[in-house]
Amino acid sequence: MSSGENPPPRGVPRPLSGGPVKFGPYWLDARLAVGGTAEVYVARPIDAKVQPRRLIVKRLLPHFVADPDGRTMFEREAALHAAVHHENVVKIFASGIEGEEPWLAMELVDGCDLYRLLRRMAGENQLMSPSVATYVAREVLSALGSVHGARDANGQPLGIIHRDVTPSNLYLSSEGRVKLGDFGIARSASRATLRSGASAMLKGKFAYLTPEQVAGEPFDQRADLFSLAAVYSEMLLGKPLFAGSGQLAVLLAIRDCRTDALREARGRLPKGLFEVLEKALARDPTKRFPTAEALSEALQPFDVDPAAAKGEIGALVRWVQTAPSTDQISAVRESAGRIRAAIPGGGDASKPVDSERTTGEYEPIPSHVVTQGGSKLGPWAFARLVEAIATEEVGRGDSVDYMGRGLAPIESIEELARFLPAPTANTTNRLDGVGAPDFVDEVSTSALVTVLLRVIETEATGVLFAEGPTESRRSPRNETGEGGRKELYFVGGKLHHVASNNASELLGEYLVRRRVISRDELDFALAVLPRYGGRMGDTLISLGLVASLDIFRAIRDQGRDRLVDLFQWRTGKLTFYADQKPPHVEFPLELDLPGLILAGVEAAEPGDAPIESWRARLAETVGPASTVRPRPKVRAAAWPTVMRRLLDVTDEPHTVRDVLAATAQGGGATASEALRALEVLLIGGLVAVQ
Repeated sequence: MSSGENPPPRGVPRPLSGGPVKFGPYWLDARLAVGGTAEVYVARPIDAKVQPRRLIVKRLLPHFVADPDGRTMFEREAALHAAVHHENVVKIFASGIEGEEPWLAMELVDGCDLYRLLRRMAGENQLMSPSVATYVAREVLSALGSVHGARDANGQPLGIIHRDVTPSNLYLSSEGRVKLGDFGIARSASRATLRSGASAMLKGKFAYLTPEQVAGEPFDQRADLFSLAAVYSEMLLGKPLFAGSGQLAVLLAIRDCRTDALREARGRLPKGLFEVLEKALARDPTKRFPTAEALSEALQPFDVDPAAAKGEIGALVRWVQTAPSTDQISAVRESAGRIRAAIPGGGDASKPVDSERTTGEYEPIPSHVVTQGGSKLGPWAFARLVEAIATEEVGRGDSVDYMGRGLAPIESIEELARFLPAPTANTTNRLDGVGAPDFVDEVSTSALVTVLLRVIETEATGVLFAEGPTESRRSPRNETGEGGRKELYFVGGKLHHVASNNASELLGEYLVRRRVISRDELDFALAVLPRYGGRMGDTLISLGLVASLDIFRAIRDQGRDRLVDLFQWRTGKLTFYADQKPPHVEFPLELDLPGLILAGVEAAEPGDAPIESWRARLAETVGPASTVRPRPKVRAAAWPTVMRRLLDVTDEPHTVRDVLAATAQGGGATASEALRALEVLLIGGLVAVQ
């Protein structure tokens, strides 16, 4: 494909400009689609005796041919796909290498993919009937049952997870058949197939990921069932189940399992169907249907007339096939433009006919600040202004001439107000009108563990202020990573949000430190930040510099690291207020605290430091604390394995040396890890030195 050639429209073959091309044992007649790593052609065998007469040939894009990872992924797809034999799975006829380029020959489904059908129906304001949607879902589940149950030549389970159950990978034929295709990012639990270097990086269409995939947690074959349930819901709703104003918003909706649209449509669904979908879309995988067969059985009562549904699917596919192609629509628009240009006063022929606009050079207008004390600051670019607000160099009550709009208070300007700290907080770590704080102490590992365990125990909603050594609200930018001020908000015992006035902890700087983006890329993003309302994450995604899922996880990790950083402070003050609601944030973290506590203690005592401090105490005995209440919610919290093992071991008195040996044997933890966990238990009063 030449660099100036547009990719073919989805699902519509585009004949090759130079005529058919010979490739291996096939003639490539038309390009059907181009993906991230491969392109797909409609082809026919050179040998006229070979069946079928028309098929699909998939080949790697040129720049992946010499890439070992790309070739490995392609070869793994061929192996996994070929291991599955089912009438609802696209067939693999052959595979091979032409020159140095691997290829796959597979079944051509005469029809369209579900994505194209749903898009056409949405454009015509039509909804798929529950019976048809259920038939499609059960056919896909039949395919997934075969995929998940596939075995190798020795009869050993392959443990295949498809990982890309999305509308664009579900093919519908003009005869009403349903096929699952594209094993490009499938994964097997078999070591034999993973040995080739299967990437741990999560790919696929983000709108159909599962909560555990979004969170970067382990997942199994139930992830495919969740994705299928999301596709099924989209067929019923006529729109994606997980929606949002941007990719990050969609990922948040998935993480939190926000199925409001399905709940709102409950009244028009067949009785009992909502409950089935609610279980299939459970946030906790253990609460979902365990197998494709179990989910299909639950949907059987709603598959009222499979034969009629199959006929309706065929009719819908033929309807889509007769729709104008993208090329035809473009030609109509171009013709309309010429006609309008020929009419006197009919418009500027240089302007597009529809709502598209040509993007020109962007020259942001600088802003100026007038502080309450009368100081004038600026001119500042938008990025510098945002940094000044985030680091409290300027704040509420200060006025800004924002990009030439005239002076106005910062809090009255929507694009800027969201960067301000919570309005009830001030530099003395007090909240106006709510009485005395619930906890006050100097910053230390013991104090941090104490207050965080209290949050877990009470499932608290509140705010923890951490005030470091920086001198004032308008202090110079702190680049050391220590000090300043942090505001940690908790909801229901989880970390909800962390605000910081340290410039080095802004998202862009954080991504540069982690080498996710370069300094030049950050400067480029900062230059165009106003176009995206000051949202760094959305800016980087829109510029194509970082994938949405990577930004999602980076924001989550940034919140984690902001809390862990507190454990490294040498001085400062902690003040906690319970029953305080957090300010509105666009990205609530919802992080469990147990793992963060252990990570914080590790940051305070890295490496073998705990061994040195405990070396003289190995003969001491530790066991259950008899004088302190048992704190069941703390014990039952989602602790990492080392803590769970330690809790079991210390149910009976043991010497510290024996505790370390038992923990290492049962949980594979190092001595330092076990000692850090032991210190948390001692601080929390869950165990005591006896």
